[in-house]
Amino acid sequence: MEPETFEKIYRFKLDDFQKEAITHLSNGKSVLVSAPTGSGKTVVAECALEIALEKELRFFYTSPLKALSNQKFRDFLLGYDSVGLLTGDNSINGDSHIVVMTTEVLRNMIYEESPFLHNLGVVVLDEIHYMQDPIRGSVWEEIVILLPREVKIVALSATVSNAGAIAGWMNSIRGDVELVEASKRPVELKDFYFVGKALKPLFSKALPKVITEQLTFLKKEATAKESRRMRRSVDLKPSRHDVVSELRKRDMLPLIYFLFSKQACDDTVSDLISDRVRLTTEEERTEITNYLKDKFSAVDPYDLECLDYSKFKKGILSGFAAHHAGHLPLFKEAVEELFCAGLIKVVFATETLSLGINMPARSVV
Repeated sequence: MEPETFEKIYRFKLDDFQKEAITHLSNGKSVLVSAPTGSGKTVVAECALEIALEKELRFFYTSPLKALSNQKFRDFLLGYDSVGLLTGDNSINGDSHIVVMTTEVLRNMIYEESPFLHNLGVVVLDEIHYMQDPIRGSVWEEIVILLPREVKIVALSATVSNAGAIAGWMNSIRGDVELVEASKRPVELKDFYFVGKALKPLFSKALPKVITEQLTFLKKEATAKESRRMRRSVDLKPSRHDVVSELRKRDMLPLIYFLFSKQACDDTVSDLISDRVRLTTEEERTEITNYLKDKFSAVDPYDLECLDYSKFKKGILSGFAAHHAGHLPLFKEAVEELFCAGLIKVVFATETLSLGINMPARSVV
């Protein structure tokens, strides 16, 4: 499939790096695409999918995160009838022509010589920079080494620092890998720091002044409250409630707020519920209620009670939720789907949402 043909199907003009990658795929090559977030790497994967289907071959899309796999599965369901999903949480239509999975699932298939590998034409390795991870990186290496050479690889990354070296190594193993790079970032990033009650551009020269002003302000506030302990120790780190409130005032929601532990995510949701924070409209709460009723209709009410569903629902109705590996898949899926729909305004997450998730966040803390 030539780039011009693909442009006619998708009805938008391709960037130069997309055209280059699609040309290589059309010529029977594998590609490693290194391009910034939001630049359209997924278009290359979608073209590879069309090429595979045109040749009546199977297509696997792999990612390092269950949340990313879930999202890609939902995306493909919008355009194709037969789509499968294989993760540690879900096993749906694994014999489909199009299957989304976590990367370890594919590695295990290769070890087991799974019949699912029969007639496989293309494998997408999303977040290929994971190859450099000291714990999980060997999974990506093993797939590159062990995958049959007739299967074409589409490797994607926005953050790989040594794309040339990785592409060179892959090519030495497989003999058909082309490197495609782009550097222009279409979605501008704006960086801020938050000190006390002040939100300022990150590279502002006024940082020392802001710190002094905020120290003075908070000390006066502490004095007004007549607390000796507060006067002695003033914390310039804003509370999570303050951060959410300030970003809401500045129209910077929806927000993904990364925290270091599952407990911190759950505790923050509890704190916002206690503070009666509400980020949703009446119409949005009605829509959320209908969604949750349908999503959890098959779960026994006694099981929901054991899983503290009432607290989960209370937070979501107010527009915020936690997302981490300690939650059941059904709960995580609900958070992902409602956030994508714009009904959840803030997600407090561990690294489960840290890579490649195409969610409509305006801000990240």
